[in-house]
Amino acid sequence: MTLAAHPRKRIDIFIEAPLMNRVIEALDQAGVTGYTVLPALAGRGRRGEWRRDDAVNIAGQLVCVVCVTREEKAEAVLAAVHRMLARQIGIVTVSDVNVIRADHF
Repeated sequence: MTLAAHPRKRIDIFIEAPLMNRVIEALDQAGVTGYTVLPALAGRGRRGEWRRDDAVNIAGQLVCVVCVTREEKAEAVLAAVHRMLARQIGIVTVSDVNVIRADHF
């Protein structure tokens, strides 16, 4: 049996935790049907290494919001997130992925 693969876009949005609800609202407004929020525990960036445990408050904590969606919805999400991150810390990546259950995305 051969399963058909359907092209979609995966968006990973790394942001400060206080922005999470605004990003989720943008996903909802774009019609994205699902997402997952993951805590960012540690990493390294332009300013060196960091650890979630070292954050003084929630503003210093990062989360990653991940969604998989159709290209037209991805464009709406990216436009909204781009406006949101104009003056905020954040990294957004977009990847081409294939899914086997197209009706879920």
